[in-house]
Amino acid sequence: MDLKEVMAINLRRIRHDKQLTQEELADRADLSARYIGAIERADVSASVTVLGQIADALGIEPAELVTKSG
Repeated sequence: MDLKEVMAINLRRIRHDKQLTQEELADRADLSARYIGAIERADVSASVTVLGQIADALGIEPAELVTKSG
């Protein structure tokens, strides 16, 4: 599994844990909901800048988005 897929899985899980919609997260991160969806489907790779924006919007450390679990 590559990091793009790891981030997709972690982002979806953390977003659901925080009970946020893609639209709410996108608004907090100053990104489009389409882009958040594309990241969650592993259709695109997020830049380090976007990784930081998403982590800040979720109130987590960026490493949590790219760390393999289990």
